[in-house]
Amino acid sequence: MKTTLHPVALGVLALCGPAVAQTTPPPAPASHQVAAVHLDPVEVTGRHYDNAVGTSDSASQGVIRAELMKSRPALRPGEVLEFVPGVIVTQHSGDGKANQYFLRGFNLDHGTDFATSINGIPVNMPSHGHGQGYTDLNFLIPEVVDRIEYRKGPYFAKSGDFSSAGSADIAYRTRFDAPFASLTIGQRGYRRGLVGGSTQVGGDHTLMGVVELQRNDGPWTVPEDLKRANGVLTLSSGSKNKGWNASLMAYDASWTATDQVPERLILEGYNGQPFSRFDSLDPTTGGTTRRSSLSGEWRDIGNDSATRVSAYAIDYRLSLFSNFTYALDRPDDQFSQQDKRTVYGVSASHAVDHAVGPLPARSELGVQLRHDRARVGLFESSARVLGTPVRDDKLRETMLGIYGQTGLELTPWLRTVLGVRADSVRFTVDNQIAGGSATDGDQQLSPKLTLVAGPWAKTELFFNAGRGFHSNDARGATSPIDPAPGLSASRGYEVGARTEWIPGLQSSLALWKLDFDSELVYIGDAGNTESSLPSKRRGVEWNNRWTPNRWLLLDADLAWSHARFRHAGDADRIPNAIDRVASVALSVKDLAGWSASLQWRYLGSGALVEDNSVRSYSSATTNLRVSKKLWRDAEVTLDVFNLFDRDVYDIQYYYESQPPLLAGPREDRHVHPGEPRTVRLTLKMPF
Repeated sequence: MKTTLHPVALGVLALCGPAVAQTTPPPAPASHQVAAVHLDPVEVTGRHYDNAVGTSDSASQGVIRAELMKSRPALRPGEVLEFVPGVIVTQHSGDGKANQYFLRGFNLDHGTDFATSINGIPVNMPSHGHGQGYTDLNFLIPEVVDRIEYRKGPYFAKSGDFSSAGSADIAYRTRFDAPFASLTIGQRGYRRGLVGGSTQVGGDHTLMGVVELQRNDGPWTVPEDLKRANGVLTLSSGSKNKGWNASLMAYDASWTATDQVPERLILEGYNGQPFSRFDSLDPTTGGTTRRSSLSGEWRDIGNDSATRVSAYAIDYRLSLFSNFTYALDRPDDQFSQQDKRTVYGVSASHAVDHAVGPLPARSELGVQLRHDRARVGLFESSARVLGTPVRDDKLRETMLGIYGQTGLELTPWLRTVLGVRADSVRFTVDNQIAGGSATDGDQQLSPKLTLVAGPWAKTELFFNAGRGFHSNDARGATSPIDPAPGLSASRGYEVGARTEWIPGLQSSLALWKLDFDSELVYIGDAGNTESSLPSKRRGVEWNNRWTPNRWLLLDADLAWSHARFRHAGDADRIPNAIDRVASVALSVKDLAGWSASLQWRYLGSGALVEDNSVRSYSSATTNLRVSKKLWRDAEVTLDVFNLFDRDVYDIQYYYESQPPLLAGPREDRHVHPGEPRTVRLTLKMPF
């Protein structure tokens, strides 16, 4: 594969000079100066989270800082989302494909009900060739992340499509303290190189660039042969409150995938021959993908108002080859999903402080517009050669969202946020096989309510309620037979608390409920719509951050979920809805130049079929990171994933297949193994 970084790589060559710190603003004019006031000293401990009492509108909202992301390793880029409490990220195919995400009783597949953005660009792809809301985070570069702002539940007016379970906005930094280069080597052919830096250009403008190259074969019998090339180039001016930035990003990847295989092959073998958990039944599955984007933001944030305007354009390609049933329907059940699209979007918001009678208030109005033009197709294939088309469509999809909210301070101990969101979607699908064109649309109004009481004894209480939605695939929404609704509604409620009553300990507790209306869902692997009953989910999340001193941090996130279909009798289980997830991590920072973290992550069991007769196995793994500062900003880091070499599965399904090595079709558990113990060593050097 030819890996090209377009203009991004060229810009990084100019970034070898030292980074320039933000200039100190000039003193205020005499008319604006005030007399000096003596203030008691304030001790600030930790920069891992901005989740203190008084900073959030719900118990399950928060901000994660880059400092925390440096403390723990991530096997894949998408696992950065595991820093969001309650989220578990796995993979059921090659590492160039979007991950699987688990949160609040959802197997989110590749992102259907969790909205993600990077640098202001939405990642979820509607009406995608593989699956609705497809969220491929493999172009993310963890070292460039400045913060993750996350919200759970449909309670926030700003969050629209795909955000019923939650959302995460990942913000990139715009400068580095010094240019750097890092090299990572690991087992099974893992190689990763990264170079980045920033420099001052044209007065107060800062140019930042990063280039990443990666290779990996993985533990698979058929080498993964993953090749990734990635880059970011950002020009910015001003400060975080007043200024602008523009970014060019480019990403290119190819890989060979080992899809999930029937568990009976691993347990029983075939014809007296063993079958390894890392063996493949189709050595030609995998894919290629690339995406380029141009985005920009202008902001003016003052003491009593805030205005933001942003825009983006994306060029995207995916060619994916999969084989999950092998020879069930024909001698070779491999199929290909193709997606070629351009995306354009713009958003703007304005917030202002004012009064409603005697009550202090802050109101915000915003608008979000997105337009996708795509060619998506499903084809039979064999050894990556396209065969008979199943679906081949050109589609246009436009989503418009307008929202408004007002926060009121009702009393010194009680405040509320009232919001409403109006969304409209319009689909046009041109069938390239049968001919003809179909058009449809849908609208929804989504009210939101938040109540926050306190704080008392450094403790505050929350109540949240709201209506949300996810859009459905344009092909399903315009289908002449059993069309899916354009927008599928959800309703959520949450009661929570956050406390810092014990010094050094931040704790939050949330009890939540989320219901989805009856809907029809378009299944990209089959090329048609399938029925889905109304669903109901409820659960409890308990999150804790303990910093007994400046060098020690203990994280403990525990979540329990109960997911069921409504009106389904005894067969009411939602397949792949996990009951419990947990993460516990101990981090030690900068003790005589040493830092370390040890994280235990747990993915619980869940029903694989509606009657709960077959359940998935739970899995628990432990990851280790040890770092040592050498000189200045030079550092060496050792990462060990799956420290105790546990045999676990990243994903499990139950369905019928016909492996070519076995006689006759059969329903079976199909599994994709987690990687065995994996060691990687990174050297980072300034220059």
